Amino acid sequence: MNVDKAVLSFAGTMVLTSAALAWLVGPVWLLLTVFVGLNMLQAGITGFCPAAMIFRRLGLPPGVAFR
Repeated sequence: MNVDKAVLSFAGTMVLTSAALAWLVGPVWLLLTVFVGLNMLQAGITGFCPAAMIFRRLGLPPGVAFR
């Protein structure tokens, strides 16, 4: 697994977790989905992704999108 796949897997997991918590606990958990979506949007525009930096420091090999 490289950094790109780890970032996408993490974002997908967070969105699904947020949706489940919104359904089971309350709609305020949808704010987590909004945060993840905004972070993905700004990463696509700027190329800066904090999660990619963390995964890189954990030793995952670089991918194509986040260097």
